Parts: sequence; C-alpha cells; structure tokens
Amino acid sequence: MSRTLPALNPPHHTRVRRSLGNMFDRKCMVDIKDAIEESVDQLLDRLAEKMCADGEADFSALVSEELPMNAIGGWLQLPPADYPYLRALAHDQVFTQELLPSTSQLALSDAATGQLEAYFRELVQERRRVPGNDPVSGWLRTWDGLESDREAADEAVYLLALLVFLAAPETTSTMLSTMVWLLLKHPRQFGWLRAHPEHVPDAVEEVLRYDSPNHIISRVAPEETTLAGVRIEKDRMVHLMIGAANHDPKHHLDPGAFDIRRKAAHLSFSSGIHYCLGAPLARLEATTLLTGLLGRLPGLKLSGSPVWAPRVGFRRITELRVVES
Repeated sequence: MSRTLPALNPPHHTRVRRSLGNMFDRKCMVDIKDAIEESVDQLLDRLAEKMCADGEADFSALVSEELPMNAIGGWLQLPPADYPYLRALAHDQVFTQELLPSTSQLALSDAATGQLEAYFRELVQERRRVPGNDPVSGWLRTWDGLESDREAADEAVYLLALLVFLAAPETTSTMLSTMVWLLLKHPRQFGWLRAHPEHVPDAVEEVLRYDSPNHIISRVAPEETTLAGVRIEKDRMVHLMIGAANHDPKHHLDPGAFDIRRKAAHLSFSSGIHYCLGAPLARLEATTLLTGLLGRLPGLKLSGSPVWAPRVGFRRITELRVVES
C-alpha cells in the first residue's frame, strides 16, 4: 500500500495523480448515475422482499455491501461473478492498514493481498491483450505514453486499479451502513428529512463528519520536522486522527451531537493533494440510496444494535438488522 497514490509524495505523487485526469468528472458521473439508480432500486426490492418474508433483514449484507461493488465493479468492467470473491479479499486486506493489527489479522491481510495482486495483475495483462473502452485500458494508453518501459507502465496501472477497487468494498459500504444506522437511530431527524429531501446531501456530509469510515491515516515522516509544536523524527510513524479532527470543538459547535441540519465541514475525504479521488462516486451512491429509502421505505426501523468488526481505524458494521413498520 505504500506504493499506492495516497502514500506518495511529490514529485512522484504529482505524476501519478496527473495520469488519472479528472477521474470522476461531471460527464462520467452522469453516465454512472443511471447504473447506480438501477442498482439501488434492485437492492431495495431485495431488502423489501426479505423483510416481507422474514420480518426483518440485514441492511449491511443486502444493500451496503452490494451497492459499492456494483458501482466500482461496473465502472472497472469486472465480471459480476467475481464480486463476492473480491469483496471478501478486500475485507481481509484492510487489516494491514489498521492501527494495531494482531498477528492473525496481518496473516489474513498478507494472504488477501497476494490474491488481489494476482487478480489485478492478470486484469492489466488481459486489458493489454484486448483493450477496450474501460478505465484500465485508458490508464494503459496513458502510461504507455509516459513510460518507455512497458513493465513500469503495467506496474503503475496495476497499483491504480488495486487502489481504486479497494476503496469501494470498505469505506463506501461502511459509510452507507453508518448513514442508515445514524438516521434510524434519530427518527425525528429521519422524519424531518422525509419532509425536506433537498437536505439529503447535508445529511450525508454530517454522517461523514460524525462517524468517518476511516478514523486514522498513518504516514511516515520523510525528514525530521515539527508539527504544531511537536517534534517528529525522520522515519517515525505518525497517526493522523481523522475522527478526532471531525469532532474538534474549535471547528464544530457541539461536535458530539448528530445534526443533519448543520453545514458539516470534515476531513473524511482528506484534503489538498490527497483529497479522495472517489469522493464524487461515494457521495452519489449515498445520496441516491438515501433518496430511495425516503421514498420507498419511509417506515424503516432498527430491529437490533449494529454488529461492528473488531477494528479501530477502518470501522465497519458487519450486521444491521432492520424492519419496515
């Protein structure tokens, strides 16, 4: 992961970032929007059917885990049959980015990383053999113009494909489950939002501020420096506490309160040169899903407490039971 875009510094970061262009620009988002709306409709149909048949359903498993995979898998033009396999690997791989992973968690991460590496290296070679109108083929064309060494170009595209994929099954799926959990936990705000659907984007931003999918970003200091009066030695690991920053009382009035009517600034998508490339896609998935819930399942309620994965940095709701009243 240290060779992927979020961990790079200029000038290497600048070169890799420019190769992507404006990845999710307005035109691209228009093209993706219809596919996401169709996916949301299908997933909410399944959720409603499950609740009708069994009385309750697991929102995380039926919706939150599926929508981001459908979105990123469709965009990368991956075979849908591969989605369950890739999603399981992503959930294991993320342990390497945890704050204090155990030995067993690191072993899971190592095994998953090896399988993901094999998959995405083969994907790059497949798109090189049979190029098409897809992002990986486009990145290959770009990097062939930047690199005379084909192996170096393939390596750059492999790292891009791996990074773009990994963001979806983890952070976006967690954001969707957290959004539904928080809104159903605050039924008055959920009811107010039904009457004021124009504030759906504000609700999404407050969810991101209140409980970011990723609470920690770890970096290594390339040289000795002083940050906010704290001396940091060269090669020292530094943990950036995003969750704490999003609750800083100097920047947020009553930061411990969940309030979808606030104009919520946050660092959940990072900032500056490391601003999240997938932020427009994640926001589109969240706003589309929330709009669909408000219109189709206004009586949705929690039927139990969420079940959380044993993590600190990358929070994940593994089960969220809901009912329709």
